[in-house]
Amino acid sequence: MSRYAHGKTDDLAFDATLRAAAPYQKRRKEQRRKTALAIELCDLQEKVCMRKTSNLILFVVDASWSMAVAERMSATKGAILSLLTDAYQRRDRVGLVVFQKDRALTVLPPTNSIQLAQRSLADIPVGGKTPLSAGLSLALELIQQDKLIHPDTLPLMILLTDGAGNVSIGDLPPQDEAHLVADKLCRAEIRSVVVNMEHAAFDQGLANTLADRLGGPCYTLHELKAEHLYRAVRSELESGPSTT
Repeated sequence: MSRYAHGKTDDLAFDATLRAAAPYQKRRKEQRRKTALAIELCDLQEKVCMRKTSNLILFVVDASWSMAVAERMSATKGAILSLLTDAYQRRDRVGLVVFQKDRALTVLPPTNSIQLAQRSLADIPVGGKTPLSAGLSLALELIQQDKLIHPDTLPLMILLTDGAGNVSIGDLPPQDEAHLVADKLCRAEIRSVVVNMEHAAFDQGLANTLADRLGGPCYTLHELKAEHLYRAVRSELESGPSTT
């Protein structure tokens, strides 16, 4: 890649400079009496280094008790391991936060190690109530900390939830508190995707409302399987902002 050099000559892209000068050779007959190719300052092109930006894919999963919790965790584990298989070439890292009872836990710190992921994902706590705001708050904290160490990384939060919280970490009602944290994530320009875990027959639109507060899409997967979740994440990454 190259761009106009504004007269600078310290890091020229020679091939691009030659291409820029080529169309004007006929009108530069006088200069070409002394040189094979007449190059002027306006032709100079400088190199632009391209660097692939890595992704931090942070899964945030409701691990509170429900009939589908085993299915949810199985799909998440499978998607994480599939993404980590890609991670070496793509330089991506994957992490996992779960929230249940009255707290959120970092089960898998951001990593590109399949071995670490397999060990960390072996035994995940489940059951209890749904501290949605705690999960979102921990996700925000982890992403902000990671940004200090890896400032060029693009974070993407994948939130598996029905959008309903019933435990607060402060004085506000659980749902209001979760929405305020979602607003913080949105203001921090953290890309988010909500995977709606509510059964269609009982869906009150809470996951969609939360996705709106986060500023991201809300997916309802036909079947919650590792392959489908993996494809949804990859599709979101590929449609994301371009990097240079």
